Amino acid sequence: MFGDTFKGKNVWLSGVTGFKGTWLAEWLLLLGANVRGFALAPATAPAIFEQTGLGARLTWEEADLRDAGAVRRSLLASNPDFVFHLAAQPLVRLSYSHPVETYATNVMGTIHVLEALRGLERPCAAVLVTTDKCYENRESDHRYVEEDRLGGRDPYSSSKAACEIAIASWRRSFFEEHAVKIATTRAGNVIGGGDWAPDRIVPDCVRALQCTGPVVVRQPASTRPWQHVLEPLSGYLWLAAVLARPELRALAADQVTTAYNFGPDPEGERTVADLVTEVLKTWPGTWVDESDRRGVHEATRLQLSTTRAKSLLGWLPVWTFAEAVHETMTWYRENHATDAPGLAQAVTRRQIEAYCERAVTLRAPWAT
Repeated sequence: MFGDTFKGKNVWLSGVTGFKGTWLAEWLLLLGANVRGFALAPATAPAIFEQTGLGARLTWEEADLRDAGAVRRSLLASNPDFVFHLAAQPLVRLSYSHPVETYATNVMGTIHVLEALRGLERPCAAVLVTTDKCYENRESDHRYVEEDRLGGRDPYSSSKAACEIAIASWRRSFFEEHAVKIATTRAGNVIGGGDWAPDRIVPDCVRALQCTGPVVVRQPASTRPWQHVLEPLSGYLWLAAVLARPELRALAADQVTTAYNFGPDPEGERTVADLVTEVLKTWPGTWVDESDRRGVHEATRLQLSTTRAKSLLGWLPVWTFAEAVHETMTWYRENHATDAPGLAQAVTRRQIEAYCERAVTLRAPWAT
């Protein structure tokens, strides 16, 4: 996987205590990387970071992205070959009640990372993660491409659009001749074992099913580009590899320092009702429609074009919609059945290995 790109290399990973951060750290450890994490304490209980015992298997510090000095000290001390910036306030609904915190974390926090990267004097590949919500959503059948207008009605989405604008400015102003190469990623809706965030449909399903109650669905008709967490993470890792290796940048016509969408093929663009129905095939139960038109605004339709990632990077999704949901719910069911020590880590690693095996059969370039 990825050759020896990450073996023995230093990686600075913000947001390591989060859902996606934990999965990425596990994969990097499997690849032989030296991972230094930077994050707040886990925001949920349970938390996959604690379930997998990840904190005991890498170096990490509890610190706030809004503290520019802490970011700079941590990043420079890690002497990184690679940087993955995932830390964020990631919830749309929470952004309505905490808009200033959302902007301070997502926008200024990202600028703090960019400023720290400017202080590096050695080659480094930096992947900065935003979201597919950064587009000005027209609620249509249009699949958003990376050149589409940025925007966002809610504070979370608009903060991520602002991140993209800031990163593009820093790239053109400070990084065109710099040893650090940077790119951004915009991933579709991610599912996977160990996500315990509030107001997300899969964790909501799991919490209801654990209590043998019905799953409450707020927006059953809303369409999203659903994908397993390993799909965008494979894109982040491969993008970092391409940024770091001149021979791979040449294959991408040296256009790699830009933004990339990572999402499923069209068959993964399903309604929330479709997702819940698929969830209940692995963990049987019932669901009820409790749509609330008076609730805060959430987009009802969102689709992504992944043409750039496919054409420039050779990236492709690996698991189908049904496989992604099945693997997700298998993770939760196995860890619900027992709290045996090491189980969450074992299931997580097993799924990473299964994903990689499928990628080999599909001849994904990073899997060779």
